[in-house]
Amino acid sequence: MFLPPSPSRVAGLVLAAGAGSRYGMPKAFVRDGAGRSWLQRAVDVLAEAGCSPVIVVLGACGSEAAALIDAGDDDPSSAPAWGRDRPPASVLIVQAADWAEGLSASLRAGLRCAIEHPDLRAIAVIPVDVPDLNAATVERMVGTNFGTTAAPGATVLSASTLRQARFSGRPGHPVVIGREHWTPLLDTLAGDTGARPYLRTHPVEHIECGDLGTGVDVDRPN
Repeated sequence: MFLPPSPSRVAGLVLAAGAGSRYGMPKAFVRDGAGRSWLQRAVDVLAEAGCSPVIVVLGACGSEAAALIDAGDDDPSSAPAWGRDRPPASVLIVQAADWAEGLSASLRAGLRCAIEHPDLRAIAVIPVDVPDLNAATVERMVGTNFGTTAAPGATVLSASTLRQARFSGRPGHPVVIGREHWTPLLDTLAGDTGARPYLRTHPVEHIECGDLGTGVDVDRPN
């Protein structure tokens, strides 16, 4: 599949493979107040922030979840207002056959997909269940273009970047992972812990984003 070059050279990664056992349904299918699925919203947020491609990892009910993206929004008025220099991102759907093993299986599938694209230098990772995450938060984390600073005091984004959002001091998403970390991270992934063990043992740049949202992941219906 041909992918147009992205000025940001940063991919987005949506982890949406879980069955949502505590929620009672796969969270990809949950809809916000505007009727947009959490899965579509996550894709839109990353794309609006300039990430391309957006890699979506599915597992439970994968084909049905993929249709949420393929069909697009039923209400065109709910679609993001793409800037003139922000065309809709290419979306790559990856099925994680081993999704039941936990978060690490989803992250592993997404990283392996990203590795296949040598033009990418970093990836912004978000789970599907943070419904108040917005494009402004992602933009602060990645910067609008590769090689620019993301936030005051932040280092320049590069292949060695390892960066995590904080919300009033609490760690959250996005987690921005430079390409140099992808293979070493793959070697550590196991169970439902995701990247946490790797982040604990490597220097991480933290960017405060609490003024832009709560960053809370939703495990159960309100």
